Amino acid sequence: MTEQPTVRAWLSLGSNISPAEYIAAAILDLQASFGNLVISPIYESEAVGFSGDNFHNLVVGIETNLAPHALARELRRIEERHGRQRGMNKFSSRTLDIDLLTYGDQVIDDGVIQVPRREILRYAFVLLPLSEVAGEERHPQTGQTYRTHWLAFDGSNQPLWRVEAR
Repeated sequence: MTEQPTVRAWLSLGSNISPAEYIAAAILDLQASFGNLVISPIYESEAVGFSGDNFHNLVVGIETNLAPHALARELRRIEERHGRQRGMNKFSSRTLDIDLLTYGDQVIDDGVIQVPRREILRYAFVLLPLSEVAGEERHPQTGQTYRTHWLAFDGSNQPLWRVEAR
């Protein structure tokens, strides 16, 4: 089997069921699997698309030599270990949600994986933490930096606030 070159991938983590517990556990799992992580501040925001408890969201950077589909499977396994249940409704409460935002500068949309994720440019709770840890990196499709995207983003209808460390 040929080993993949190491790639920087950015992940979005979110939880609105015991978020402090599940996010901390996910970070430990990610460290065990991928080593050193780049971790953004955690932000709290209202649930999007349904009525539910507020979400805690952050962005985590990893270095991996897993191919994109193998990485997506590993992220699903981590979610499942932490009680993630997938139902018919995309918009629902969850213990843990881990989305692959970017995989190097690749563009993939094959029905299984979509990178870069559209959510990067749609939701403040994804773009703000990404701009803080990868501000000078460029979106593979727009060519603009994530910081530039954040500065131009109208988040007036998407309030979020930083969660202070406990």
